[in-house]
Amino acid sequence: MAAVRFLRKGRARSGETIAESRGRHYRPAKGPAAAGRDWSLLVLCSGRESSVEQYGVTDRIRLGVNIDHVATLRQVRGTVYPDPLFAAFQAAEAGADGITMHLREDRRHISDRDVERVREHVQCRMNLEMAATDEMETIALRVGPDDCCIVPERREELTTEGGLDVTGAEERLTGLCERLGEAGIRVSLFIDPDAEQIDAAMRVGAPAVEIHTGRYAGAASDDARARELQAVVDAVDHARGCGLIVNAGHGLHYHNVEPIAAIRAIHELNIGHAIVARAVSTGLAAAVREMKGLIDAARQAA
Repeated sequence: MAAVRFLRKGRARSGETIAESRGRHYRPAKGPAAAGRDWSLLVLCSGRESSVEQYGVTDRIRLGVNIDHVATLRQVRGTVYPDPLFAAFQAAEAGADGITMHLREDRRHISDRDVERVREHVQCRMNLEMAATDEMETIALRVGPDDCCIVPERREELTTEGGLDVTGAEERLTGLCERLGEAGIRVSLFIDPDAEQIDAAMRVGAPAVEIHTGRYAGAASDDARARELQAVVDAVDHARGCGLIVNAGHGLHYHNVEPIAAIRAIHELNIGHAIVARAVSTGLAAAVREMKGLIDAARQAA
């Protein structure tokens, strides 16, 4: 694979294991989100077990399936179908390692009830994408997802258009990461592949970042795509050097995902629209299995 030539080994943080570096932000679960929960199951999915120590360079890459656009189809006609919960069941059964949902302020697709039902009934990890608002924080603390990915949000955008400006909101994000972490929720910040934003993510106490791959996905030429891929590789390398868990996503589809999946320090890819679109032709389970096969093969070949 041509893109493999861009790959470099990530740097381990000197004198500190990943478990130790994350220990500042992982505390015993408490509060409403912890009540009645069997926290020993939080790291189980697809019959596999993960630990903080395993969030570095790995032969296995995780797939989080975003089911927002299943809800979009429902909302267009104001019906009760298709049901995002059923889609989550299908995705998990087909090999998804987690389910991602973006609860937007305007509730344009995923609803509060969707989030609650998936949290209650689906056993694999749940990743709640949300803006850094008081309303969303309250919902997250009540529902208790395994992960929260903090994203920028504007009502007029069709989809998330760029990464979060962490440097411009450090005080707010520091408190948010601390409160969600105390509830046993792992926080990720959705950011552009930019070293300044990665450094800010570390300062505010986020244990993870999700690198925005939109510029790579939208590149208009092979040369531009190669430059954007290199930017992602450099960002992943920098984030791992900071001791952060590194995920990636946005705009990834069946024809561009493999070079990203081959970056060995990426822990998880979150992909939604492409899978739901492919499912129109092949069915959701087949679409998830195909994407899972592509990223697994790319990682094994890297």
